[in-house]
Amino acid sequence: MIASNNFDQPTQDQPTKQADRKRTQGYVIECDSRRGIISAPVDSSLEHMQNFWSVGQQLSISVGDSRIICQCYKVESSDQNWNDKEQNQVRVHVEFIGEIQQNEFGIKFTSGITQFPQMGCIAHPIRGKDLEAIYENDAKDIITIGNLTQSKSIEAKIDVNKLLSRHFAVVGSTGVGKSTSVTLMLRKIIEARKDIRVLMLDPHNEFGAAFPNKAIVISADQLKLPFWMFGLAEFAEVIFRGQKGMELETELLRELIVEAKEQYKQERQSDKNSTAIKSKSVNNISADSPVPYRIPDLMKLIDARLGLLDNKSEKPLLKTLAEKISTISVDLRFQFMFDKNACGGDKIEEIISKIFRLPQNDLPICVLEMSGLPAEVVSSVVSVLCRLAFDLAVSSEGAIQTLVVCEEAHRYIPADIDAGFWPTRQSIGRIAKEGRKYGVYLGIITQRPGELDPTILSQCNTFFAMRLSNQKDQEIIAGAFNSGAQSTINFLPSISNRECIAFGEALHSPMRMTFETVLAKDLPGANIRQIQEDTRAGKVVNLQGVISKMRKENAFASLYNDDDGININGQSSLQVSGKSIGVEQRDNSTAQKSSNSSSAHKAIADIRASAATWQKSTYPNGRTVEAPSEDHPLNGYSTPMPAPAPQHVAKRANAGNSLIDKLRRG
Repeated sequence: MIASNNFDQPTQDQPTKQADRKRTQGYVIECDSRRGIISAPVDSSLEHMQNFWSVGQQLSISVGDSRIICQCYKVESSDQNWNDKEQNQVRVHVEFIGEIQQNEFGIKFTSGITQFPQMGCIAHPIRGKDLEAIYENDAKDIITIGNLTQSKSIEAKIDVNKLLSRHFAVVGSTGVGKSTSVTLMLRKIIEARKDIRVLMLDPHNEFGAAFPNKAIVISADQLKLPFWMFGLAEFAEVIFRGQKGMELETELLRELIVEAKEQYKQERQSDKNSTAIKSKSVNNISADSPVPYRIPDLMKLIDARLGLLDNKSEKPLLKTLAEKISTISVDLRFQFMFDKNACGGDKIEEIISKIFRLPQNDLPICVLEMSGLPAEVVSSVVSVLCRLAFDLAVSSEGAIQTLVVCEEAHRYIPADIDAGFWPTRQSIGRIAKEGRKYGVYLGIITQRPGELDPTILSQCNTFFAMRLSNQKDQEIIAGAFNSGAQSTINFLPSISNRECIAFGEALHSPMRMTFETVLAKDLPGANIRQIQEDTRAGKVVNLQGVISKMRKENAFASLYNDDDGININGQSSLQVSGKSIGVEQRDNSTAQKSSNSSSAHKAIADIRASAATWQKSTYPNGRTVEAPSEDHPLNGYSTPMPAPAPQHVAKRANAGNSLIDKLRRG
């Protein structure tokens, strides 16, 4: 509520001459329950009558002790003529928004209207204090992401708790600033809510450069997601490459996977330290349980069934299954699933800890770059991660709160029910419908809301609608717009870059707003633009390095002929195409810089010679992906990570084991 001592006086911050000048005014000549028409004179020779009646402008109509707030959506000359030397009469068409009421505490805006205007009621351009009251947001946790387009002095305030718990969507055509706006909002969210972790699904590899010192970046080359963490449908989608008509093979696979998991579990429990509780958990294993098993064991089970004399009908199916699994498990593109060193054994705690930032280590955002993943596996990966995000929230009883942000969401949750991958739709849909109960939230980003699953989009209760030119997309947003002036949606094709129409649960009232400016160095895709600028400046592209990266032979090959990969003046790291190989700064301290070129060259040589001893990498400005081993030469350039106290280690281990057990029990 905005305090006010005198309802009719101008605000204190207005100049005195503003209080004395004549205000432009009109009169209501037509009204119904939604709209009205105001007749007003316009004389270009009078300063106070210039440019006061325009489309998009908010006005107020005095009705008794209240003021009706409305928005102009059309202005026309009363006689369809215009004389620039005489007074003209215009008809201002308005749509009612709400009402400003006065009481002993000041003025307050409500979206309902208690008394509609009568004929002859006076209309004025809206007062500054009234405008503030409309967009006042007094929620407990507020983030400011920009300002009202009509008045730069009024901040765009968002209730961060409702933004998260009710889910949100950012929509707009290509090039209007969606990614930049999302970057801005995510920075504000993690600043206001320290308990939130963010999983960004990034299909274009552009968000890695957008969160200096706040994100861990996992590229397709660095992703480790073992095959046994995939549910049956997700695994079948991978090995059958989306091929239809494989239901019988899938059912056989279900039985075999359960046997392989039980075999692995029993081997692990065969030592004398096994407990009765552990033995009992074997009976709860299903093909979807995130319990490890081995591909060789699975192949042996298939071979054993092939050898049965009374199993002739299954033999063709088993042979197909064996061939598919054998082929894909050695395919280099799928090594993030099948690599023995990275994915062998029970590493679920390590993998979840890294992707879902447990603990955060001052890096609450995980950016998963998906452009390097095989196209046929992207939907399965998204399904696995969204399912894990939900299961973690449920199993932790809401202690692990995660915001899952789906960039280009229409790719894997399309409107066409027959398109896309059903488990992905199911995993994201479950977050959309039930996630708020447990603390897992959804952010949808798309340029084509008309091509997005309408059920999932309908669960997003806060929208940031940027410029949209497609009529179908505009209709989708208009359908979601349930308060304020409906004519606001008509501005969607013409609003500027960085502008949006924001509405929904997280805002006090719908607003046309402009996002804050983000520094060029922090924009999404800044690393890609830097490479392009280097090329324009004359650097010669190293074709051999490009081909090496294409073949997945060396993800860190230099892109330029004169690039030795050393970033001496910046981080103590191997700089490659905007990415660098560095150490996770768990204590948030800055890496020590190398001041000696020869030492740096020697360090790089050591790194390349012992590449097998370290894992992978960070992005510029300290965004870390994975730390090298303790004895790796790269640690000479970083502040050592302090060892946690023994009691903290034990506490974390026990909590982690308990949570993993809950996950596996489903």
